Order: sequence, then C-alpha cells, then structure tokens
Amino acid sequence: MDGMSLLTITVLAVFVGFEVVSKVSSTLHTPLMSGANAIHGIILVGAIIVAGQAADPWVLAVALLAVVLATANLVGGFVVTDRMLEMFRGRQRPPSNAGEGGGARESGSAREVKGSGVAGDPGVLGGTGAAGIRKGRPQ
Repeated sequence: MDGMSLLTITVLAVFVGFEVVSKVSSTLHTPLMSGANAIHGIILVGAIIVAGQAADPWVLAVALLAVVLATANLVGGFVVTDRMLEMFRGRQRPPSNAGEGGGARESGSAREVKGSGVAGDPGVLGGTGAAGIRKGRPQ
C-alpha cells in the first residue's frame, strides 16, 4: 500500500473511533476501558518484540517510542478505570447504632433520642405520625 492509502485509513479510523467512543454511556465506560487495557497490553508486548528484533537504528527508535507510548496508554487506562470504579462505589456511610428502641445518638451538631418507632411516640423532634415515620425515614 502506498502512503496516501495508509493516511486515508488512519484518518477514517480516527473519525470512526471518535464517533463510537463518544456515544458510549457512562455505565458502559468502565467495562470498555477494561477491554481497551487488555488490548493495550497486547500492543505493548508486540512493540517490545519489534524493538527486540530491530536491525536498523530508525526502526529501533520507532519501536522504543511505541513501547513508551503503549506503556503510558496502559497505565493511564488503569488510572482512569480505577477512578471510574471509585465513582460507582459511592461514599462510605458511618455504621449506625445496632440497638433498637431508646438510646442517644449523635446526628450532626444536634443530639437526638431515638423513639420506639410506635405510632404516636413523640420522640424529641415532633413524633412519628400514624405511619411510624419520623423525619422522612422509615423506622
């Protein structure tokens, strides 16, 4: 193939790749990145093999550049995947008191006393109502 054909294929691959990746939802981004990391690992192994068999100095230079770029891409992919997984994990909640019924509990700057959860139990902040719900949370 001549140089113009290779350039045309590269430009078309860039446009198609951009369109495909930009349409991926955030839910599918992490599995897609994991698959891409595996592919970049294969590319890195191939670049190392080519660098090891290079006879000309310019081929060796290009192969070593490919090793450096593939390594950076592989490490960056793992960093991005780890950050995406952190987003899906959410925030850690502090452990709640295991005891039911009365007892004191710290909540922010105010101290509140847990009621029994029975309808009509006034508690501290105004009662639970007929449905047994206090402050918008089920007991």
